[in-house]
Amino acid sequence: MLLKNKVAIVTGGTRGIGRAIVFELVRNGAKVVFTYLKSDESAGIILDEIKEINGEAEAIKADVRSYDEAKKTVEETMIKFGKIDILVNNAGIAKDKALMMMEPAEWINVINTNLTGYFNMAKACIVSMMKQKSGVIVNISSISGVVGMSRQVNYSSAKAGELGLTKSLAKEVASYGIRVNAVAPGFIDTDMTKELKQKDEFLKMIPLGRFGKPEEVAKVVAFLVSEKSGYIDGQVLKVDGGLAI
Repeated sequence: MLLKNKVAIVTGGTRGIGRAIVFELVRNGAKVVFTYLKSDESAGIILDEIKEINGEAEAIKADVRSYDEAKKTVEETMIKFGKIDILVNNAGIAKDKALMMMEPAEWINVINTNLTGYFNMAKACIVSMMKQKSGVIVNISSISGVVGMSRQVNYSSAKAGELGLTKSLAKEVASYGIRVNAVAPGFIDTDMTKELKQKDEFLKMIPLGRFGKPEEVAKVVAFLVSEKSGYIDGQVLKVDGGLAI
């Protein structure tokens, strides 16, 4: 198993890409703590499914926009498992709208969740990782942060900010044995993309001619947090079917 005896935190772990990451890490031997914001029922279902495959996981209801709640998540993980080897920053939202129609609250909420939330979790984890002189952080960004997308000024800005956070932090903590990378998915089949009205138009933009699967992103994350990627640091791996070529 790639991640035997490793302890991971995955934010936003009950749906879509986050859910797939939780299961991929568990299948590879990691003990996983995942956060969620709303659905106790969804979290409970995931915990039951993980027990069925003899995995070990904990669910923590937390809002990553709050540093206090991020810190509490880390503290509870340390109490339960004694260490944190892996952080996957995944929790995020989208509020797509043309800039001229976008309300300030829609800008603030997306930035606070998708960028400040990543800062909060990384800050809450980093001291324990520095003390143990090891750790891996993977930030789930988006192809929107690489090339920019129309009607996504808030989302693209946050996702681009995550890439800056990734590269800067990678340089800052490499001497402590900590690696920081990002994954930039393109169009992935999730609840978020099911609501897209121009799906046929987007498919024409993708050289592979299809949307990706959450599991395809999760496998890249599992690779990045494993020792197999031990010399990869500060990088952005695009999982986009060739969209950004």
